[in-house]
Amino acid sequence: MDDPPDWIAEFTVTPKEFAAHLDALEDSGRTPVTISTLAGHLTGRASLPPRPVLLTFDDGFADLPGPTADLLARRSLPATAYLTTGAITPGGRSLLPPAPMMTLDRVTELERSGMEIGSHTVSHAQLDTLTGKHLRAELFDSKAVLEDTLGHPVPHLAYPHGYNSPRVRAMASRAGYETATAVRHALSSDRDERYRIARLIVRRSHTVADVRAWLAGDGARVAPYRDGPKTIAWRWYRHTRAAVRGPEFAG
Repeated sequence: MDDPPDWIAEFTVTPKEFAAHLDALEDSGRTPVTISTLAGHLTGRASLPPRPVLLTFDDGFADLPGPTADLLARRSLPATAYLTTGAITPGGRSLLPPAPMMTLDRVTELERSGMEIGSHTVSHAQLDTLTGKHLRAELFDSKAVLEDTLGHPVPHLAYPHGYNSPRVRAMASRAGYETATAVRHALSSDRDERYRIARLIVRRSHTVADVRAWLAGDGARVAPYRDGPKTIAWRWYRHTRAAVRGPEFAG
């Protein structure tokens, strides 16, 4: 959007810039795939096409069905949408700050347009700080809502803001997810981990040149790699804070 709410502005691009990013993608010769295609490769069931790229959209903002999905459909570009069910369900609970959101009744429309649907939890909490009970509810309940709406399994998850841990990844597996995407600010690879697939966040400050570099396989580190001391320390700090304040927004 051209004029986003302040809290999400860093993670948005204008419609004109978005179109330029898609131009760069089409010029790159890469083949867009959905998360199911990548899952088939990571589990050894199928091979990937040459030079694949995965487009993902988190949360479920109001522009997703309609403007965004239509633009992708016109270009025949498949993508994956990870939806925060508490933010798009009437009367639902969510930690996302105020913003125009899509509604649950438009999920099937998204799917018909060529977007695969995945879960982005119920409330968009920092999953790695939650108690076992709350973590289970975030993963199981969001999956159930989407499956009831679509009438088929939803086996893919995206961790809000990428926050995860070994305990979170184990719970994702027990909840029946086949994959889970993180952030990691890195390019994925053939050796990537199925329950924390690396992604790159496109920020407002990124240029088309940045996107072209990523599409060429440059400009970012390559996963998998171990968490560094700062990441581990930040996780424990947030865990301690959440024990005092309760669940917090992942953003």
